[in-house]
Amino acid sequence: MPATAPSHQPRRRRRTSRLLVAAATVVTAGALAAAALPASASTGGNGRGNDGHGQGHGQGRYQDIQLLSFNDLHGNLEPPAGSSGRVTEIQPDGTTETVDAGGVEYLATHLREARKGNRYSITAAGGDMVGASPLLSGLFHDEPTIEALNQLDLDVTSVGNHEFDEGARELARLQNGGCHPTEGCYTDKTFKGADFPYLAANVLDEKTKKPILKPYWVWKQNGVKVGFIGVTLEGTPGIVSAEGVKGLTFKDEVETINKYAKELQRQGVKSIVALIHEGGFPASSSYNYDCDSPGAGDGVSGPIVDIARNITPQVDALVTGHTHNAYVCTIPDPAGNPRTVTSASSFGRLYTDTTLTYDRATGDIARTSVKSANHVVTRDVPKAPDMTRLIDRWNTLAAPIGNRPVGYVTADINRDGTESPLGDLIADAQLAYGKEQDPETDLALMNPGGIRAPLTYAASGAEGDGVVTYAEAFTVQPFANTVNLKDYTGAQLIQVLKEQVSGPNEAAPKILQISSGLTYTLDLTKSGADRVVTDSIRLNGAPVDENATYRVASNSFLAGGGDGFTTLGEGTNESVGADDLAAFEQYLTANSSAGSPLAPPAADRITVVR
Repeated sequence: MPATAPSHQPRRRRRTSRLLVAAATVVTAGALAAAALPASASTGGNGRGNDGHGQGHGQGRYQDIQLLSFNDLHGNLEPPAGSSGRVTEIQPDGTTETVDAGGVEYLATHLREARKGNRYSITAAGGDMVGASPLLSGLFHDEPTIEALNQLDLDVTSVGNHEFDEGARELARLQNGGCHPTEGCYTDKTFKGADFPYLAANVLDEKTKKPILKPYWVWKQNGVKVGFIGVTLEGTPGIVSAEGVKGLTFKDEVETINKYAKELQRQGVKSIVALIHEGGFPASSSYNYDCDSPGAGDGVSGPIVDIARNITPQVDALVTGHTHNAYVCTIPDPAGNPRTVTSASSFGRLYTDTTLTYDRATGDIARTSVKSANHVVTRDVPKAPDMTRLIDRWNTLAAPIGNRPVGYVTADINRDGTESPLGDLIADAQLAYGKEQDPETDLALMNPGGIRAPLTYAASGAEGDGVVTYAEAFTVQPFANTVNLKDYTGAQLIQVLKEQVSGPNEAAPKILQISSGLTYTLDLTKSGADRVVTDSIRLNGAPVDENATYRVASNSFLAGGGDGFTTLGEGTNESVGADDLAAFEQYLTANSSAGSPLAPPAADRITVVR
């Protein structure tokens, strides 16, 4: 659809007539490029979905289906700031350039333009549409994002781990509608919920042993049927607060997808796409990197590789997410046949356009004809007016809170790197807050995944350059964790640091951001826990005493053992403090002013050996 639909074109009706619920850019090696499309494949006209529009004239055996997909939007309705709003692009001469990207006003325009001329077009997502959202969405419990996704004509999405940030009951409200249980309605209209189904095949209610939401969904048009199975990563309980996953069980991704693929096959649905909120790590950060060079899937690693290799060949394509990376790869299925695996980065900066060729004779996808590529959501196209109106409407409600200045900075304070300037700043803020609550507090630790955006020097609105607004601080730390204090022995503290690079974090280390006074060496030439050099660990210049007791500040997620830091969950003498955003705001206000802004920390507390 164009950005502004002609008045004679009816808007698609969803729940009543369309959904069938059953319980910039380079074409990369994901094209499975050796084979050409069957000669009779066609895209047809403009119609979409199951609404009865766009009947074809003389259907051939093969029908092209357009699958548009994206993942990890995280409520980024406005263009993301700083590096979070850019992608890296490989140029024809091999050099790289960055491109500004993202913002739903632009995403809507790109998707609507991509759909033109494609009668059989489906839009799907790989989870984390909400959660860890900027203030514009997060302040209203992500109702604005659900409204935007409805207007984007999203057809289906899997749940991600962040869909559970506020628990299963809140997720059900986002799906089914209704005003917030404690804050009520934000406007004069009752929130209607998502027009699209959230799929949660591997998330079970502990009591009923059944999925908390639909496990799969089937798209139908003119005899063409495509089934979608949605799962989130099995390890969700380790990266979400305990309260968010209370009463839920998360099952193995592969076993779950294979189970429901068989069920869909029994129902006569032979074409199947898996939406998986788990991902991989490409060898390049460029979105148009060929991850099938030198061979299929050689350029990607991480959990999705084993998952893809073990999912039944009955599944024809995998839309993935979670790692916020961009890739279009082919990873062989258990039968040795190539299968497309895609991910579109995060924050609405990219979308993936995949062509699946449907064989009407078999009801299945002709897998050798799959083509796929990631496309940049550039900002050089017209903004979608309906999205602009949506953003303006919610900004009017958020502005009195979000525009309030809370601090001042001299330059961008980034979250990139093993140790980041922003990570140090947040850890220092939590240490300062901890000392106010208990002068015996010795240090603070911050998980890198809890830092959602950089602080940028350039003004995001009318506040002026260098001014940090409450909205910007909220975007950095949107989780509403508390700052907790716990006692640990020196031996436990050393173990915590080693858990950054061992156990569940060995393959993908999670390097904690540390407060001033704590220093150590991280030797990446070694393996496992040995990468943290024990003899190098110092607090205020003195070696950590294994038998001494240290009081540590951290957010409630870490204090509960989140992100694989089980030892942090074993601390004693716990004191629960205020919201971590409040601690961050308080520190910015106390340590900066218009005349004396805050400079980025040096990020020199961890010595990295490579």
